[in-house]
Amino acid sequence: MIQPLLFATLAAIGNALFVYGQRGANASANPFLFVCGATALCLTMFLIASFLYRTPGDGNYLIQNWGMIAISGVGFFLTFVGFFLLYNNYGASQYSLYAVISILTTSVGVGIIIYREPVNAYQIAGIVMAIASIVLFTYGRSKGA
Repeated sequence: MIQPLLFATLAAIGNALFVYGQRGANASANPFLFVCGATALCLTMFLIASFLYRTPGDGNYLIQNWGMIAISGVGFFLTFVGFFLLYNNYGASQYSLYAVISILTTSVGVGIIIYREPVNAYQIAGIVMAIASIVLFTYGRSKGA
């Protein structure tokens, strides 16, 4: 029960570091330079980790899953472009909006609708609250900071 919370916290800390770096970087005329550099470092770290963690069948895994890997790569690209546009135009406080919309697109769209993962009444209540939070957040932003 605690392990998913720890993993989610690890991902959240990594995301916070990414946003902190992006918001703290100087502005650039080329909106892709920062993310390209950050992604290149990330790729290097993953290559090292993958090399150190080699297992039999790694090549076959890549061949069998190249389509899903490509879809995820496009997903990373869209996420990073969205982050750039959101944070540089509206600030890091807008992350709440992204996070809640991610709850709906990922948990509901991918988990529940596509993969038919089970959902209970508490999770449905959380989804309803997520929708309410988007409405309230958007309404609150329209009223000024």
